[in-house]
Formats: sequence, structure tokens, C-alpha cells
Amino acid sequence: MANEGIIAIDLGAESGRVVLGALKYGTLWTEEVHRFTHRPVPTPAGLCWDLTGLWNNILEGLRRAVTTAEREKIEPKSVGVDTWGVDWTIVSPVDTIRGLPRAYRCAAFPGSFEKVLGKVPAEKIYEATGIQLMAINTLYQYALGVELEPERFEGGRLAFMPDLLHWLLSGKVTNERTIASTSQMLDARTGDWATELLQTLRLPQAPLSKPIAPGTRIGSVTKAVSTAIGCQTELSVIAPPSHDTAAAVAAVPADSGSTWAYLSSGTWSLLGAELDAPIITPESAAANFTNELGVNNTVRFLKNIAGLWLVQETRRALEKRGQSYDYPHLVRLAEREKPFRTLIAANHPNFIAPGNMIEAIQEYAKQTEQPIPMSAGELVRCCMESLALEYRRSLHTLQRLLGKEFDVLHIVGGGSKNALLNQMAADATGLPVCTGPSEATAMGNLLVQAMGLGLVKDLAELRAIVRRTAEPQTIRPNNPADWDAVAERYEALPQK
Repeated sequence: MANEGIIAIDLGAESGRVVLGALKYGTLWTEEVHRFTHRPVPTPAGLCWDLTGLWNNILEGLRRAVTTAEREKIEPKSVGVDTWGVDWTIVSPVDTIRGLPRAYRCAAFPGSFEKVLGKVPAEKIYEATGIQLMAINTLYQYALGVELEPERFEGGRLAFMPDLLHWLLSGKVTNERTIASTSQMLDARTGDWATELLQTLRLPQAPLSKPIAPGTRIGSVTKAVSTAIGCQTELSVIAPPSHDTAAAVAAVPADSGSTWAYLSSGTWSLLGAELDAPIITPESAAANFTNELGVNNTVRFLKNIAGLWLVQETRRALEKRGQSYDYPHLVRLAEREKPFRTLIAANHPNFIAPGNMIEAIQEYAKQTEQPIPMSAGELVRCCMESLALEYRRSLHTLQRLLGKEFDVLHIVGGGSKNALLNQMAADATGLPVCTGPSEATAMGNLLVQAMGLGLVKDLAELRAIVRRTAEPQTIRPNNPADWDAVAERYEALPQK
């Protein structure tokens, strides 16, 4: 078992990594062999992903994985890709890409969102899909593409970002179920496309493949790729949970004895619960909760929250002003500042688009008659306290919708390393917070591939492996009463 090597290609909206893994003595051994940053780039077609740059980095990572496997006496058996949700392109019948995939923050999509809602009421779209309404969703991107270039879709196949990379690896186009469920084009009840909704909007269904389950073998890496990465043995392409949040939730180290909620903390924060069936009601629609699909036919019932994007964009704005800080330094500066000085509504539309986050925060503070944050520490503390209060707000809504209380909040992903934000989350929610693993997405990717290889039996065994490997830490609430008082102030802030 220890000789079976698995490779995860894990792409976030800001950085990517290639991780080699193997099961050893009931734990998951991993080595990150390549890490890189990437950003969408402006083009005449709008904000697009740098596909060539991504692919070059993936090939470099695979070369390093093969070399590392030889050193560790591991035989690489499979590879799989996970990415952020919703973005896509079309692959033609002669294996060419019809246009670079646009980035979900492209300014063109909000207009298409309004057009679609003019044709089908919001409540009917939610009823058909179970997915929260966001202008970035594939449905509105797809509608815009069909409107502008209908010929682009003739004979072609839709590929979400991980599907596209699986095609580059194997030559086969598929639609993996967890990534397809982010599109607002899939019915969360059936796990298949929302045919009636697509027909009503006159959107072509021929480009859509029947969704495959995570853990499905797609094929083998092509000869050209094998040669490029120096791999001498057959390397299977196995679809992991291709949506990064689905992979992260699969690796939540929860046990059956707890009633738990999760927070996948990264560029986005996704707070929710794992269910056996979707919840699609007027109440869940009003709360804008979403039903995305997970491993072993589970449902991720969750709320999208702006996440560490607020801090990332603040850091970029500071760098443009000649103030360069790494993230640990920014957290230390935030720790020194006065609590609850300035708050922002974390999900306000003004903070979604890339641009000058500092100006957006300061303008919001001015409009809401709060002290204007000026220093790096004040700005970052404002972002993190506001996120913690949004976690509290969303958790209370989740408990109301499910009619149950949680006894622990699991925080996984890169944000689980932010000790200050984790303590704020515990204080704001009043729940003990279990942190880690920070690389939950890569671990979920690797271990679901291991399920596909027959090395892991089911989700329960997968999570037991994560618990033994990651040894998560628990943070207790310190001063929840202080947060009870400020929560009322947060609730009064304008959300739109």
C-alpha cells in the first residue's frame, strides 16, 4: 500500500500547488513538490485565466512529483485536479479550445445576471437548482456566451476548469459532479442537469456531459504528457472532488460522535453542514444558502462568504502604496489594534470586484459614519472582525434552517493557520473551533483518488486517516459576551 503514489493538482483562485501523497501505516504521507502563484489577466474578451501559465506550472509540478516518487520509492498511480468553481470553456470536437476561460470576477457577468432574472424569476431558478443566486455563477456566464457567440457551442463540449485540465492530461472531456454543482445549471436533487430551466432559457444542452462521481477513473495520461513529465509507468487520471470546497469538506476530520459544522477558509469562506439530501425551501432561498454536491452522494449545504479575499486585496492595495507585508506580519499588526473600531458587511457587493480594497473599506466606513481605518493593522482587523461576525450570522441562520444546534465548528483550509481569526471565530460563534488541516483540499483530493484506486473504503475511513495525520487543534471561546453586543451593530449595517 505504501508504494501506491497519488498526485493532487490543487488550484485556488490565487495560488496552485502540486502534492505527492501515499498511504503509510494508516496515515497520509504528503510532500508539496511545487507551489506557484497565478492571477487572471485582462484580455479583449475580459478577465481571463492564464491557461498556458497554469499548464506549464502543472507540468513542472508533475515532473517534480515523478522525480520525488522515484526518490521515495513510490510508484505514481493516479493524478487529479481540483479548482475553484463556476469557470469554464468549450472544447471542440477536434480537440481545440474555443476561447480562454473567463474569470468569475469579470465585469461582464452582472449584466447577464440581470437579463436571466428578467426571463426566469429568481425563486424559480433556486427551486430548479438549489443553488444560491450569484452573478458569478456559470448559468449567467453561459447565457452571455450563447448570446454573444452561439456558434461557439456547436458540436463542442463544456469543460469546467478542472475538467479542462483533466482533458489536457487525458484527452477526454468529462463533467465531474461536484464542480458541475457550482454552476446553477444542475439539479441538486438528482445530480443531473436542470433540463427544464435550460430549455426555458433556450440554452444548449448538447455541450453538457452526464456528470461523473468523484473517484471515477477518466482515463490515462496521454503519451505526450507522460513524455513531458518523465513518467515511465501508466498514470491514471482519476476525478477527485474537483471543486476545491468539496475536496476540503471531504477532509474535515469530524467523527460520528459530534454534531459539526464546517468552515472552509481561504479566498472564499464557505460555512455549512454536510447533509444526506438538499434543502430547497423559500426559507433557504431567502437566506441565500446553496446546495452543492459532495463525496458519496452527500450535499454541502452552505453559505458563500467573502473570505480572506478582503485581506488579500487589502494587502495588494498596501503594496501599491509601497507598504509590503507578509500575512503573518499583517495579523500581528491587527492584533495590536483596538477591537470593533470599524466594521464592514463582509458580503457587500462593493468588496467583491478586484480593485482598491482600501478605498472601498474607507468609503463604506464614511457612509456608515464609523471611524475610517487608516493603518494596515486597522484595515486588516476591520476585515477579520467583520468576517468573524459574518460567520456568526451565517451559523445562526444555518442552525435555524436545519432546526439543530452544533457543538463544534471545524475550520479547514489555509485560513485555519490564522490564529487570530480562528479565536475571533470561536468568540463570535461561542463554539469550540477545531482547526486544520490547512491543506484539507489537497488531502481530500488525494484520499478520494485513493478511494478510486480501492485503497480507502469510504468517507468514514477517509476522515479517520485525516484525524490520524493532521492531529487537529481545538480553540475555546474566550469572551463571547463581548461579541454578543457588537453583533447587533453588525446586523444593522447596510448589506447591499
